[in-house]
Amino acid sequence: MKILQVERLTRAAFAPFGDVIELDGARHFPINGGTTERYHDLARVDVTEQGGRPLINLFRAQPRALPVEIAMMERHPLGSQAFIPLQAGRYLVVVAPAGEFDPTALRAFWTDAWQGVNYAKGVWHHPLLALDRISDFVVVDRGGDVPNCDELQLEASVQLAFEAGVEVLA
Repeated sequence: MKILQVERLTRAAFAPFGDVIELDGARHFPINGGTTERYHDLARVDVTEQGGRPLINLFRAQPRALPVEIAMMERHPLGSQAFIPLQAGRYLVVVAPAGEFDPTALRAFWTDAWQGVNYAKGVWHHPLLALDRISDFVVVDRGGDVPNCDELQLEASVQLAFEAGVEVLA
């Protein structure tokens, strides 16, 4: 079984796969007479191909036990898919570039408490990997009449490994 090292999720590291949704470093300004701070344009929602429309969903992820083994991946070729956590809690993100699936290009990330992700159109990713508790996410993705999910089983499973000193459970 192949071992895949899990990295800390940062905007720079995740840029080839989409957007990290977080307040740190985001453009922001006061609105509503100074009573609200607006964090603006946090992710590129891309869902209109072939008549698609934006959907807002709630996903409830069950916690996964460590060690985590990756045996499948999925992608949405017609639209982006954003995951925004509703409470502080770490989860894992496993991705590979858009296009023909390349198992040697897999990357894995652990998130800080309030980070969300927006997978760009066609990026391969594993379904939600909540760690320490049942976790709710607002999910913004594509709705429409054309199917928009490809799944594949990996030829060989991949086990996620963490650097020494990384505590993945909150």
